[in-house]
Amino acid sequence: MLLAGDAWEQCFDSMRLEAWRLETLPAYAVPQEAEKLARFLDGENSPDDYESGWMSEVRQWSAEGKKVGRVHVVTRPLSDYLRFEFDHYYRHHVTAGEGIRILDVTDRENPLVGAQDFWMFDRSKVVLMNYRADGTQISRELFDGDPAPFIEYRRIAVAESVPFLEYVGS
Repeated sequence: MLLAGDAWEQCFDSMRLEAWRLETLPAYAVPQEAEKLARFLDGENSPDDYESGWMSEVRQWSAEGKKVGRVHVVTRPLSDYLRFEFDHYYRHHVTAGEGIRILDVTDRENPLVGAQDFWMFDRSKVVLMNYRADGTQISRELFDGDPAPFIEYRRIAVAESVPFLEYVGS
């Protein structure tokens, strides 16, 4: 089952305890970010007082005792997109309460070879994030099967990664 619009939003609205994401790509082609990315590549960093709807939601979920987290698998040198994502989003999202971790596989074997991007809600509902090779999203697909492999991917990703602020040295 493909998820878009209200069906996709319902995954977050119905979460009881946790939403968790695995990101595996060095770049995501998000049309809404093109202008911000171009400005970043021209030397403009995001302002320290940056705010977003996502940050408000993360704060609300945290106040309700819910957790939101992710691990991004990376290699160095970081792609332009990752440098942008770190500056424009991650450094702000952690201050809002999102548990962001980085799994750098530059000098080691990737313990998650073959794992694709996904969101997992309450360790029971898995949504596969389908992308083209260039990072353009194709679809979001509700996984209809045993979530055990994704729970294991999450366990490995968290165990093998470091908190974002530790990774960037802040």
